[in-house]
Amino acid sequence: MDLIKAIETSQLKEDAENFSIGDTVRVHFSIVEGSNERVQVFEGVCIAKKRSGLRKTFTVRKISYGVGVERVFPVHSPRVQKVDVVRPGKVRRAKLYYVRKRVGKAAKVMEYIRKKQEEAESRSDES
Repeated sequence: MDLIKAIETSQLKEDAENFSIGDTVRVHFSIVEGSNERVQVFEGVCIAKKRSGLRKTFTVRKISYGVGVERVFPVHSPRVQKVDVVRPGKVRRAKLYYVRKRVGKAAKVMEYIRKKQEEAESRSDES
């Protein structure tokens, strides 16, 4: 078992999780079509995170032409190029499966708005 753990820890990405549940994220995912490889962007709300270690996954949901589309991405996959946070979300649940039943504005996740004091502290930490 130690050999398996050693191999898994070598394949873990550093700084892979820069988002949380409820955030609107943009996932850059590479797709292989024959001999061509391209990067496809999938933008939606992160509604769940599951498991731990190398098997950790997150689910992103978006509405495409009036139909809800969910996609599960492995966090440490080499095909996931990067995950950008478009808008932080303010939620009180670990899993947002209730969003599946909602339509329109009811399905919207509130934006997490930082206070001016928190923003000033975060800016001073960066410099």
